[in-house]
Amino acid sequence: MTGVCLVLRRVSGRHARRGHESRGFDHTYQQGGTPVRGAMGIVKWVVGAVILLAVIGGGAAAVLWPMVKKQMEASRGGGVGQLVRLEPVEVGDLVRTVSAPGLVEAARRVSISARISAQIEDLPFEEGDTIRRGDMILKLDDRDLQAQLASVEASLRAEEARLEGARATYINAVSEWERQSALYESNDVPKSALDQAEAERRRAEANMRAAEASIEMARASISRVREDLRYTQIASPINGTLTRLNAEVGEIVMTGTMNNPGTVIMEIADLSEMIVRVEVDETDIAHVRVGQRARVYLNAYPDEEFEGVVRKIALERRRAGGRSGISVGASNDVFEVEVVLDLRGRSIYSGLTASVDIEIETLRDVMLVPSQAVLDVRVDELPDELRDNPNVLRDRTFARVVYLIENGEAKARPVSVGPSDLRTTALLAGVEAGERVIVGPYKALLSMSNGVRVRDGDAATPAQKDADGDAVETARADDEPPGDDDEPAEQSAAR
Repeated sequence: MTGVCLVLRRVSGRHARRGHESRGFDHTYQQGGTPVRGAMGIVKWVVGAVILLAVIGGGAAAVLWPMVKKQMEASRGGGVGQLVRLEPVEVGDLVRTVSAPGLVEAARRVSISARISAQIEDLPFEEGDTIRRGDMILKLDDRDLQAQLASVEASLRAEEARLEGARATYINAVSEWERQSALYESNDVPKSALDQAEAERRRAEANMRAAEASIEMARASISRVREDLRYTQIASPINGTLTRLNAEVGEIVMTGTMNNPGTVIMEIADLSEMIVRVEVDETDIAHVRVGQRARVYLNAYPDEEFEGVVRKIALERRRAGGRSGISVGASNDVFEVEVVLDLRGRSIYSGLTASVDIEIETLRDVMLVPSQAVLDVRVDELPDELRDNPNVLRDRTFARVVYLIENGEAKARPVSVGPSDLRTTALLAGVEAGERVIVGPYKALLSMSNGVRVRDGDAATPAQKDADGDAVETARADDEPPGDDDEPAEQSAAR
């Protein structure tokens, strides 16, 4: 009995799925590389089943007869042809988009670094705390700076005292020079006495100027130390949330240099306004404009769609992943586009990965079909009457067509194709609204050609559906490429 069931399954279910069309002949099935006419295959199947029924007897007949009956009903119903899925041409709006990856960030964010090298004395806030502008967020140890301030203030007082002495010396030197000048005019002293008085005056003046400069330097040192003392206490420059804290009390922070940015102690972000920094490929950036609407999809919220508006477009391209750390694929040249999110009072995390569709064009009241229904066919393979169709460009190798069902056969219809959003394609000419085009299954579309016998999967009779087995389910399923888990009919039947 097991052997009988094996033979019947191999003939019925899997032969139907492996059938193909040979032009100029009736529909045929193929098993193990041997073509057999479809009608003859059914006759042989029925004859073989009858013989087995006669041999096995009444008990087996009760089991096998329903299968034979269904196959005969399917044959009488004209069930020759591959089952396909159809959808009507609809009139609607098509939105063209540019898709690109991005990262969610706060619109306003500041990084807090130290202006001086010192030990952290106090960190009054923790990550997640709300901070107001002007709140003290960091205090550094200022004891060394207080000592420096005392030292430079003492130096200033010493320089001021030295200046007083230098001024007195200068005044005396000027008086002596004036006295010697008068005596020289009356020929009471020689020229050398006048020259010596002049030299003393100049020396006293230089000492006084040096003392004045030392005082200015001391005052500058005091100002610098006092400024450094102000940097030991840092206040928040914005209202926001402490999003990152990179240091602990007791650590010594380092100041930045030309080649080293220094220690970033914390980051504060205003989470009331969030943006997505989008890396748009250079091949798409020409279509993007400020003010365009965008749809944002976040991996953290897979069932939600967020709205946004393009606010800023970079004027210069850069390498992908440079700032955001993401990559857009094969091309490495991107433009950064800033999209402002409309959160409607919600709060989301900064740093989330996003996929953004920027709406660059909207077509109103156009004919729409699923994109997989539009196929490329070589022009030289089209019938002569179709090559003269205005939608077929004779100087092109391929023509765009959709397939309709006429008298049980697939008929190619050249079309003029408009924009597409990957899932839906606009047709500018070639079809009318309401006409039903073949949209699947995937395997049927791969082998589709003009004149192939096909059947509407939705219109098939129950007997035809049962006779075709899994083919009906395939026609109704989503159109997906075949996977590695497809197996030969022999293996499935053997199980």
